[in-house]
Amino acid sequence: MSGARAAHLISASNLRDDPPEQLVLLDVRVGAGVPDPNAFRRGHLPGARFVDVDADLAATATARSGARPLPEAGPLTTALRSWGIRADSTVVVYDDSRSVPAARAWWVLRWAGLTDVRLLDGGLRAWRAAGGPIVSGTETVTAGTVSARPGGLPVVGTAAVATLPARGILLDARPRSHYRGEGAFAGHIPDAVNAPVFDDFDEHGLLRDEHTLRTRYRGLGLGLGPATPAATHCGSGMAAALQVFVLTTLGIEIALYPGSLSQWTADPARPLVRGDSPAPGPVPSP
Repeated sequence: MSGARAAHLISASNLRDDPPEQLVLLDVRVGAGVPDPNAFRRGHLPGARFVDVDADLAATATARSGARPLPEAGPLTTALRSWGIRADSTVVVYDDSRSVPAARAWWVLRWAGLTDVRLLDGGLRAWRAAGGPIVSGTETVTAGTVSARPGGLPVVGTAAVATLPARGILLDARPRSHYRGEGAFAGHIPDAVNAPVFDDFDEHGLLRDEHTLRTRYRGLGLGLGPATPAATHCGSGMAAALQVFVLTTLGIEIALYPGSLSQWTADPARPLVRGDSPAPGPVPSP
């Protein structure tokens, strides 16, 4: 496993057999699209704390902000300390929803300045398959001391997104049917390139090997030569956070559009198009 991958991803067997020192486990499960504390109480990894992905990792939405605005530093600091996080903590996040809520937690914590945050590969399913123990109830937590310092990961706003395809790469991490505008889905931002993030994982929810991932994203012009401005988005900044995670394991930096389509479509004057993805631009030689 490469250094970048090992710094951000941990396998269930490694977590079970050789857990990091100063470990803080965060359970970021959702059920039917909303945070699910009842599932946490019924069974979770020993020592885990429950995280409400909406209440804890986002500010209150407004008509123009998109569904999940970035949290303010003060409330986020309160949440981080309530989970027992200190400056020397290694935080491991997990869920049972294809790593999307967990990746949002990974992204917010990294954006808030935490440097040692890892995602459990395959989530709760992989932990159970590895024979990891499950406990019920709630956990006693000693308050942490860390403070949120936003700015640790790059973000882009709506104005920058509108011009990005002309000077760089704008990825759309959603499934192809959403991107194309099939059924009730409205389509996509003009010239955004569809790169469904779930294609980066196998049928067990495990992250695909580095060669496969690097080949895929090289085909989109990422990770080659001089840095090209790049950002990713989805519906509300969740699946796109997972795409940022994947690219980070490859050592490739990409910005997140936190408001994503939920913010873009808040102004009906902003265009959307339907149909297939545009072909990526010329790919330079490595």
